Amino acid sequence: MRKQLYVFDGDTPVQAVIRTYSVADFDALIRVQQLSFPPPFPSELWWTKEQLTEHVTRFPEGALCVEVAGQVVGSITGLRVSSEAMDAGADHSWSAMTDDGFIRTHYPDGDTLYIVDVCIMPAYRKFGLGKWLMQSMYEVVVQLGLNRLLGGGRMPGYHRVAETMSADAYAAAVMAGKMKDPVVTFLLRCGRTPVRVVANYLEDEESLNHALLMEWRNPFR
Repeated sequence: MRKQLYVFDGDTPVQAVIRTYSVADFDALIRVQQLSFPPPFPSELWWTKEQLTEHVTRFPEGALCVEVAGQVVGSITGLRVSSEAMDAGADHSWSAMTDDGFIRTHYPDGDTLYIVDVCIMPAYRKFGLGKWLMQSMYEVVVQLGLNRLLGGGRMPGYHRVAETMSADAYAAAVMAGKMKDPVVTFLLRCGRTPVRVVANYLEDEESLNHALLMEWRNPFR
């Protein structure tokens, strides 16, 4: 994939390019992670070249980055999984589904595109690039004839109300517009719809290890 578009810095149009990332982008992609998740975020959770190699080798269609002025400033990564296998089983974790980000769990015949990660440098988050990267993954779903896109969204606002609300009640409040959550509200704006809350999805103090599983259905299927 490679496409050009304009995003906006305030009222100023800025040209951006969304494309498949490659080995030549690895250093830049790791730098994006370092700037997006600075300490005390554990550095061992940043992408490694070994993980990125698996991404571009196993499922290059699900390895996208965005450039502004020739600089890689964000990325999104996915893999294919089977809806039947997922729906028949118990709640899953990010680690188990994505093989800790190595995506060796990628199933080439899977009917669902599962989001591993989306990341935008802080200085470029006001440009709406995350939404455009998600839209590009919807295009991959349509191009490959898959049924849906799926992924777990952190609920970083949940820790503020956890003493008085369950995770399900918090998600319902966000859906009703009574509360806003930095991640869940963003995914709603991207067109994702809720499936269910998943406990023990990933180690995340702000979400108390919860995530809201959210999908986008292919309207052409």
